[in-house]
Amino acid sequence: MDRNLPKPDAPSLSTDNMHFLDHLEELRWRIIKGLGGVLLGVVIAFIYSDFLIDTVLLGPVYKDFFMYKLVGIEAVDVSLQNRRLPGQFFTYWGTLIVVGFIIGSPLFIYQLWKFIEPALESGEKKKTRYTAFVISFLFLLGVTFGYTVLVPFAVQFFAQFQMSASVRNDIDITAYFSAVTMWIIACGIIFQLPMISYTLSKFGILTPEFMIKYRKVAIVLCFVLAAFITPPDPVSQFLIGIPLILLYQLGIYISKVVNRNRNKEIWGSEGPPAS
Repeated sequence: MDRNLPKPDAPSLSTDNMHFLDHLEELRWRIIKGLGGVLLGVVIAFIYSDFLIDTVLLGPVYKDFFMYKLVGIEAVDVSLQNRRLPGQFFTYWGTLIVVGFIIGSPLFIYQLWKFIEPALESGEKKKTRYTAFVISFLFLLGVTFGYTVLVPFAVQFFAQFQMSASVRNDIDITAYFSAVTMWIIACGIIFQLPMISYTLSKFGILTPEFMIKYRKVAIVLCFVLAAFITPPDPVSQFLIGIPLILLYQLGIYISKVVNRNRNKEIWGSEGPPAS
């Protein structure tokens, strides 16, 4: 055998592994930069901590909170207390981290988009940039809704509810801040329903016909979900259930548009063949 013959090309497995590791490295740095945006949000929250805690987060405990006057709720001042020695310290920093996450969430979403961007065509890049903006907008809109609508009703309901006149409501600060931040973030996530509809429809998983067929079931589920994240009173459940139904209806419209455009890309202007 002639040893001077050229050797066959080496398998491309190492190259593929290199590309895969490069993608992992890129993702790692994007996540680090996104967390840097969250850290920046925490720093901003720390700088304005007095305003954010005393005026914003503790606002619903005072009967002169602006939403109580706007809606006409007969509110009472809510008494908060600390029952653990390090309770205020951990509650303070935990709350600032959650607020920092909310403030820095647009930067985190932007970094995820920058990771996806190189794999997209020029037309898709514009759509994805718009999608990243919409995700951030819907999340912040849900956060605003949770703070201005859900939290005031929930705080006043639980503060005024008594199983017996002999039991006084002295609410622990840890329980208060945990509940408030959970309600706010839950609303931010729930408001992503239109984007979930868009994404599933984009991949052909969800169709408007399916959503319309099960709309009655979805309405029931919306009120069930509202019952889980709101106090057990019909007013709060109605205030959350109705926006959920509207978001579902918006999801149907989005699914129609996405599926129509998807069919045009696949089948052309004539549309899919009749079955």
